[in-house]
Amino acid sequence: MQENQIVRFGPYHFEPRNAQLRRGTRVVPLTRKACEVLQYLVAHPGQLVTKDALFAAVWPETVVSDGVLTNCIAELRQALSDHARRPRYIATGHRRGYRFVAPLLPPAPAPSPALPALDLASAPGPSPRTAPLPASHPATPRLVGREAELAHWHRLYTDILHGQRHGVFVTGEAGIGKTALVETFVDNLRGEAELWLGQGQCIEQYGAGEAYLPFLEALGRLGRGPEGERLVALLTQYAPHWVVQLPGLLSASARADLQPTLVGTTRARMRRELSVALDVVSAECPLVLVLEDLQWSDPSTVEALAMLARRRAAARLLVLGTYRAAEVVVRGHPLQTVQHELIARGQGEEVALSYLSEAAVQAYVAARVAEQDAAAALAPVVYRRTDGHPLFMVQMTDYLAQEGRPLPATPTALDALEQALPQGLRELIEMQLGRLTDEEQQVLEVGSVAGAVFAVASVAAGLQRADDTIEAVCERLARRGLFLEELELETWPDETVSGRYGFRHALYQHVLYQRLGRGWQARLHRQIGERQEQAYGERAREVAAELAVHFERGQDSQRAVYYLQQAAENALRRYAYQEASRHLTRELALQLARGLALIAIKGAAAPEVEQTYTRARALCAHVGETPQLFPALRGVWLVAYNRGAWPTARELGEQLHRLAQHTADPTHRLEAHCALGITLYYLGDYATARTHCEQGIACLTSTARPAQVLSQGAAPGVGCLAIAAHTLWCLGYPAQARQRSQEAVGLAQALHHPYSLAMAQFWVAFLYYRRRDAPAVQAQAETLLALATAQGFPLWAGLGTCWRGWGLAMQGQGLAALVAIGQPLGRSLCLSLLSEVAGATGQGAEGLRLLAEARAAFEASGRGDLLAQAYRLQGALLLGQAIPEATQAEACFQQALTVARHQHAKSLELRAATSLARLWQQQGKRAEAYALLAPLYAWFTEGFDTADLQEAKALLDELKE
Repeated sequence: MQENQIVRFGPYHFEPRNAQLRRGTRVVPLTRKACEVLQYLVAHPGQLVTKDALFAAVWPETVVSDGVLTNCIAELRQALSDHARRPRYIATGHRRGYRFVAPLLPPAPAPSPALPALDLASAPGPSPRTAPLPASHPATPRLVGREAELAHWHRLYTDILHGQRHGVFVTGEAGIGKTALVETFVDNLRGEAELWLGQGQCIEQYGAGEAYLPFLEALGRLGRGPEGERLVALLTQYAPHWVVQLPGLLSASARADLQPTLVGTTRARMRRELSVALDVVSAECPLVLVLEDLQWSDPSTVEALAMLARRRAAARLLVLGTYRAAEVVVRGHPLQTVQHELIARGQGEEVALSYLSEAAVQAYVAARVAEQDAAAALAPVVYRRTDGHPLFMVQMTDYLAQEGRPLPATPTALDALEQALPQGLRELIEMQLGRLTDEEQQVLEVGSVAGAVFAVASVAAGLQRADDTIEAVCERLARRGLFLEELELETWPDETVSGRYGFRHALYQHVLYQRLGRGWQARLHRQIGERQEQAYGERAREVAAELAVHFERGQDSQRAVYYLQQAAENALRRYAYQEASRHLTRELALQLARGLALIAIKGAAAPEVEQTYTRARALCAHVGETPQLFPALRGVWLVAYNRGAWPTARELGEQLHRLAQHTADPTHRLEAHCALGITLYYLGDYATARTHCEQGIACLTSTARPAQVLSQGAAPGVGCLAIAAHTLWCLGYPAQARQRSQEAVGLAQALHHPYSLAMAQFWVAFLYYRRRDAPAVQAQAETLLALATAQGFPLWAGLGTCWRGWGLAMQGQGLAALVAIGQPLGRSLCLSLLSEVAGATGQGAEGLRLLAEARAAFEASGRGDLLAQAYRLQGALLLGQAIPEATQAEACFQQALTVARHQHAKSLELRAATSLARLWQQQGKRAEAYALLAPLYAWFTEGFDTADLQEAKALLDELKE
């Protein structure tokens, strides 16, 4: 090629001498180096030009990185409206070079030079050819069976050239050919001299939460295209809030200049800016917007679509949106309502794609299979097996063409082949995957985790292999037309330049992803997320929605929560409140799950647990009415309960109870009654606590029991039964208390829930303690310790140690364990037990010290369940000193009686009365002692085998003498 020639290809004219590229009468701006690269490529049409050859030709005696050449290729593709996925002009051979694939038209003489000639040296290279070399994989046959749709859309395009805007919704099931039809139409338009074409796609993994995703992608592509500078100028003037959302299109100073204009931006203004800007853009040049996979779109995108369609002003604008109707209906997606409304008003139209006819299938098979006799025989087989489903048809034809054996020549052989064919599309895909090597299957599986479109670097991170190894596998698959297609290179902020590939259809990704086990999926998501997080560094916010998905599915709740918050903030910056709410709702679910994990690891009183549930409760306020409010509120209550913050716990329990009354969920009512019942028990309000526990037990119907909550620690039904047992004992019903206690253990065993069983065993040991049965306490403590140790429950292990220490008259072990896990609730109990042990072993002074510490904790927190016992024990310790202090001891017994009577706690009243009556007996006040104890003993109707009632009976017998 001579420098004074004009090179013609497609609608373009390239003048190497003047370094000028024109499309019609319009000059397409190019940098000098991009012109030099283009000149060298068109000088060797159809041949692979290596990177080294381009470096030698364009940057002689200069060392430059691959990234410089990549940028030049990207600039050329933007100028030519070319795409790496389906190249019309420049195809990529990764790790090797590039090929100019468009046919060159007959040369035309160059006009007289208007500019000084550029010195574009040409390095030695392959000899030029006039046509591109054939592709290394079979050419894709033309689109079949959609001629009517294409003709109609071309008529719509003619309409928009005269200012009549149109919106078309292309619908159909997965694999019906929506994308193929749209791409064929778009390819036909690329020869138009004046046209702006923007394409955006919704992504299943995070599209529904990424506000305006397809619009932003389309505008971003246009902004980086040949007329990008003009588009950015128009957006800056008419849609400033949109242009600041497009990274890399504005300089820092330009972005700063726009900040004052963004003050007071609203959601309505965002949509209005977009509508006005697109009208202005289309006034300069016809605009076609393609928005794919709207079934995964966010609500803001749907609202923007509706506003564009409803505008009455003339505009040279055509919007093509594709979606799967079934998914829209099943998900209750807002697109369904908007689309119906627009069509009813004549502001949009629907093109519902159906299966292909037998004639269309025959045409496809004939184009795909070279031997026409074989094609004629196979076409009916393909049609019968696929019913004309386009993707199934393509896969079945490829499968037959790749069999590698002679095609059947007789009807019998044809019948045998048909019988051996897979029955469904997924089965066919699995069979095709089975033909690949193990390495190829692994790369595809990991790619399915990375996304429908993925960077080679992401897959390399998942497989822990070199990028070049993965690149070679992907390139090999794409070259053979198997599962993947090659896209443009991707550059990450850490300067990683990676090959980029996409699955040829979403169904391929789904099939591959489902092949992986959940554990393998989680590990890969985590590794890929970590690699992208590292690559983006401080700019990770830009891909927050994508990172949130990887870490959420990778079971890294802490980082998933962080990026969901970032994604919500991104949505709020676009005034996309529904999308922000969706991110916050997902964060809420993660916070609740994280709270459970932290409780198991660190205990419910840990600061991290409080932070988690407090955040969850705040998220509920942001999200609005949500079923998650109940578990979030219960988590906050659980923290207060385990910290012994009784007034706060009571207030939260009452809120739970009120909330549960407004729901038909019996599980919530059960939980609320349990929470309030146990809180009131610790406050010493035994009668009301019993009422709530019994009401909770009533919720344990045959239908509710299997579904009762195991999501927040122990099952509430077990808690209700256990606390009911203790309220019954305190109120004076020891036998009924024992029955309820056994029922608690039985329910925990039936649920096969170890944590609930440990809790039930703790309360059984506590009940034996109340009954003053030391051997039984010790035996139950051993059972509890074995379970808690085996299951790794530090709270129950520490409490079990306390009970064993009390039973064996030992001290110190349980207290140390409880202090280590920060459980003030359990610590107070252990102090009481230790003080009792100290008194029993002749260490009265130490017992009084420990008891004073326990009483101070009770009084500071408002805890009342152990208060009467603490006063009675203090009196006993005062009497057990070397010099008994009878007066103070009597005052303690009287105080214990006062507390017990206020609580209506007959068992505690009996115990305090017995201690006081014994003191009065020793002081010679036999009549007063009998008058105090006799009516109280007569009140009881059960439990006469317990130590308290037996001691009271023995004392009354002595007082009668």
